[in-house]
Amino acid sequence: MKSQVRGGTRWKRFAVVMVPSVAATAAIGVGLAQGALAASFSISGQEFKVKADSLVGNDFVQYGSVAAGKDLHGKPFAEPVGVSGFSEAWITNMCQSVVTPDVPFIGNVSLELRAGTDPKKPVYAKDIYLDVSSLKADAEFGNIDIGVAAGSLKDPGIQPGTQANPYGFSQRAKTAKLTNVEQKAWATTAGTFKLSNLSLKLHKGTKECFTE
Repeated sequence: MKSQVRGGTRWKRFAVVMVPSVAATAAIGVGLAQGALAASFSISGQEFKVKADSLVGNDFVQYGSVAAGKDLHGKPFAEPVGVSGFSEAWITNMCQSVVTPDVPFIGNVSLELRAGTDPKKPVYAKDIYLDVSSLKADAEFGNIDIGVAAGSLKDPGIQPGTQANPYGFSQRAKTAKLTNVEQKAWATTAGTFKLSNLSLKLHKGTKECFTE
């Protein structure tokens, strides 16, 4: 539903830019890389790709943060991310892929996961947060507020354990609808994640949900 006051914002080929809060959390990223701060969990050294026909969610929030872990060589690293959160979300025709490079005697190995292929039975997520490094989609928001202090976000608020500046930039909307979604992410967490028509396959070589 489009709000007649502030909502109904529509951005073609929407790409999130979290410059103010990323700059504010740069020092946090250094602290994480040096082991001075503890994140909610250590991320893997591999980004993954997610493609979907649509993502429809309620109580959308977004703010800047830092994800930290160790790369495939065991060296600490930290990456700025835009965290997108929803109280509930429905995802149609979801594809998730991750490529593990240089497996001994095999070479590259790709993991491909698909779910929600039936539009009548989409993937369902409750209390979901996505640590995103890039996003492309067509997006429509209802009742959106842009430029909210991250610490004032509620239902959902900042994810517990997240390294985020409470005074940094954030945005929120009552509803969000993203179509033709292509995103790269470091992590996803959810209170509930129901994957209908789940299919998981391994492929030799590189097979991704989308190419850049």
